[in-house]
Amino acid sequence: MEPMVVVRNLAKTYHNNGRAIQAVTNVSFEIGEREIFSLLGPNGAGKTTTISMISGLLAPTAGDATIGGHSITREPLAAKRLLGVVPQEIALYPSLTARQNLEFFGRIYGLSGAELARRVDEVLDFTDLRERQNDRVDTFSGGMKRRVNIGVGLIHKPRLIYMDEPTVGIDPQNRRRVLDTVLRLREEMGMTVLYTSHLMEEVQEISDRVAIMDHGEIIALGTVGELIQKVGEEDRLIFSVGQQTPPETLLAAFRGVAGVTGVAFERRETAGNNGEAVDGDGKLTVVAKRGRKALPDLLRLANEAGLNVLSVEVREPDLEAVFLQLTGRALRD
Repeated sequence: MEPMVVVRNLAKTYHNNGRAIQAVTNVSFEIGEREIFSLLGPNGAGKTTTISMISGLLAPTAGDATIGGHSITREPLAAKRLLGVVPQEIALYPSLTARQNLEFFGRIYGLSGAELARRVDEVLDFTDLRERQNDRVDTFSGGMKRRVNIGVGLIHKPRLIYMDEPTVGIDPQNRRRVLDTVLRLREEMGMTVLYTSHLMEEVQEISDRVAIMDHGEIIALGTVGELIQKVGEEDRLIFSVGQQTPPETLLAAFRGVAGVTGVAFERRETAGNNGEAVDGDGKLTVVAKRGRKALPDLLRLANEAGLNVLSVEVREPDLEAVFLQLTGRALRD
């Protein structure tokens, strides 16, 4: 059976004041029918640019992709008919009701009459919005708007649905609902899902296969199990250090400890009194074989450097450990 999506040597170059900026470089992958395929990487890795080319929103500088056998460069309309898009930003008419939004976008896709009404009813039921169908979208919570946004992507019953960071800016309960919806798209509707995210936990949970992107390139591709095997039996040791910043000499010393394969420091942003982003607590992450055995030496070095470790968490191998080993940086850097 031919793959649902075939991407070959896709590239995108921008030009700014005479300088060439390579946003995506020779990206290639395939996605099978009824597969949940995720692009995982930090913000700016090239995920959205890659998907924008696949969905026909951006013309590639080089390479091509096919959806259901139709080239995005030679047969863009045929390819787009098979695709539903759920963008990261909410793309709805706030003064219309949920039902009116679905009807409007359904007509754009060529639906009308009884067929349109039936599809709207099906989507309202699937997204659990039947009871709120006649309420204006501007009265909805962020999570409910996200569900209408997903419904718009489903209204024409596409074979492939692309979801760009669909859990950004919503609460944990609605995030859980979105992830469950992704799984239902495959199981109940037989759709292929192309999913992008910078959140390792959700990608690890829902994906059949994952492509890890960084600086516009795919640096690893496989099932979650195959990717995690790349770090073997390595543990991830997470040191909470509060407002302190570890000196570079300490990071270098950590890298010299037996079994250590990766070290990265990350300071998380938090909201200040005026809502602005300010520096929050720091997190020092170490990937090490037999991490518990390396822990005493790491704590000794931290103490000698005057670093006050508030807590240590030991985690088993996961996709974040893969990214750290491949790049030397934490996934959220």
